[in-house]
Formats: sequence, structure tokens, C-alpha cells
Amino acid sequence: MAEPTAARVRAAFLETADLAASVLARPEVARVWEAPSALRLLSVRGLAGHLVRGATTVEVYLDRPEPEGEPISAAEYYARALPENEDITTPIHTAIRERGEGQAAAGPERLAADAAAACARLRERLASEPTTRLMSVYKETVLRLDDYLRTRLVELTLHVDDLCVSIGVPTPELPVAARAAAIETLLEVARLRHGDLAVLRALARRERDPVDALRVM
Repeated sequence: MAEPTAARVRAAFLETADLAASVLARPEVARVWEAPSALRLLSVRGLAGHLVRGATTVEVYLDRPEPEGEPISAAEYYARALPENEDITTPIHTAIRERGEGQAAAGPERLAADAAAACARLRERLASEPTTRLMSVYKETVLRLDDYLRTRLVELTLHVDDLCVSIGVPTPELPVAARAAAIETLLEVARLRHGDLAVLRALARRERDPVDALRVM
């Protein structure tokens, strides 16, 4: 898979956000709304809200004034923002779950409608944003818009799958460019955290992979 260009990243983001909205509208989501999801400590309701935030934060951050400063990459964003350990009771993970629950507070039908409306707004808005556009995102981190969209593709692709597993339906085929951007970003996070030798060993010599180098989330 070739690394997607900026234009393909935007198209993939919009297509994947539309796909997420269609999954959120499925009756199975409402049917098991209060049940535990496939992710530990997260309800289906909270997971659905977190999935929607994977798209709507783009609007939130685009509404901020364009920042100054040197932008970092999508992989650097994840390497800085998320702790390496898997303790999901830490404050950062607790806050993520709380934000998802808050996003979904109005119920499944409203959440699905909000997701569809956000997709329509973003389709129009992204068409007018230059490739040089900088954004101030989580913890005032500066990224280029299209690198931030790569982080959103990681979130959307993973959590569409999580939600489908949670509600017991097959995961729909994700857009090729979305998969490519998500895999490229996650692989680069592994390289930043563990180095290329560790990643090579994780890919081809698992017996010499004590740090589980490919597990970055």
C-alpha cells in the first residue's frame, strides 16, 4: 500500500467518517446501548460517543485560531499523547472514556444524526482548507491538518471495527487509503518508540520481540 497523498487522506477521512455514521445508525447499536463493549471498561454507548469524536474533533480544532510553531507528525502525536503502558485506569484513559460517554448522552438516534451532520459539514469545510493549514490540537500540540486527519483515520478505522464487534455485526470493508494511512501511522509510532531493529524483529522474528514492539495502543 502506497502512502496516501494529502488529497487521498482527506477523501479517505470523509469516506470513513460516513461509514462510521452508517454503522452508528444501525439498530443493533441502540439495542445494546447500555451493554459492555469489546473494549474493557467502556460501554457500547461510550464507544459510540468516542467514535463520533474521532471525526468531530476536526471541527473543534479548525475553529481555533491557526497556531504558530513547528508541526509534528501524526506518529509523533501518538508517541507523545499516549502512555506506553496498557493501564487503562490512568487519568488519560479515564478522561477519554468520560468524553465518549458525554458525547453519547443524548442517546443513539441523536448521536447517529449528529455524526451524519458533522460529516456533511466537514465535507464542505475540508474542501476549502489549504494543505499548509496548521492546527492546535490536544495539549496545544501543533500538527498540519492532513497529519491530524491521519490520526483520525487511526481512530475511525479501529473504532468502527470495535463497535461492529461489540454489536455483533461484520465489520464493513474500510477504504483502502484509510487502512494505508492508519497502518503507516501506527507502524511509525512503533519505530519511534522502539527503533527499527525492534520493529523488524516483531515483524519477522517474534521469538526476539520481548517488548511486543508492534503493539502501540
